[in-house]
Amino acid sequence: MTHAATSSPVRRPRQDIADVLAEAIFAGDHAPGEFLPREVDLCERFGVSRSTVRSALQTLVATGMITRISGQGSKVRPLEQWHLLDPRVSGWLARFAQPNPVIQREIFAFRVAVEPFVARLAAENATAADLFAIETAYEGMIRALEHDDLRFEGISHDEYDVAFHEAIFNASHNLVWAQISHVLKPAIALLVERSNHSADRLNDSMDRHRRVMEAIRLRQPAEAAEAALAVLDRTGHDLGLEGLLHRLPTIDKTCDSPKDIPNNAREG
Repeated sequence: MTHAATSSPVRRPRQDIADVLAEAIFAGDHAPGEFLPREVDLCERFGVSRSTVRSALQTLVATGMITRISGQGSKVRPLEQWHLLDPRVSGWLARFAQPNPVIQREIFAFRVAVEPFVARLAAENATAADLFAIETAYEGMIRALEHDDLRFEGISHDEYDVAFHEAIFNASHNLVWAQISHVLKPAIALLVERSNHSADRLNDSMDRHRRVMEAIRLRQPAEAAEAALAVLDRTGHDLGLEGLLHRLPTIDKTCDSPKDIPNNAREG
């Protein structure tokens, strides 16, 4: 006796409600001070129970992005109250922050503030293993430029670029800076991806990265700090933030003025 095969309906993977709401917040669909849709509306939209929606909202509360107000709903908090060092928020930054110029500016300001100082520390403290990691990432960037898809050994130019900066943070041999670089890696990747475009810009950027690497290798702290700021000068130009860099503070006082960037580093 033959039994007819019965097919069960194909289940689509359930959306991560916290991810969807975070994406809408980062995109500006729900600005600070505005309320998210009501719980009942979210239940209907995602086809889930109220407890599932509340769990997602609690995730956003824990990251500082929203606050729950009794009798009113879930309100988006100001950007400065978000827990940007939370790994989940940092991941959302990399995935969803691209349309948000305010967040891009804040990430860029952070890099300007700390990277020259971290490069100085790396020049003072880098070990042979640290130098190898920096040089390997740099070589990966160079080799990736030789291919149309900007990849070398399965790794993209942008990924090598992020690894280069992460290696410098690690070479500082300061536990806090090293940990911050790990947490903010997705956010740094966001700016790297947006700023790496044309071949001319990439070649100019590589020359600036090389100067950072050489200054660290030669134990030249001041030159490393200046070269790191020159890299960011290129990044700011590519992001349309070129007028901002010299108005931003840096914790490395050797690099707090435009005169500290060599003229040839500003070109391009």
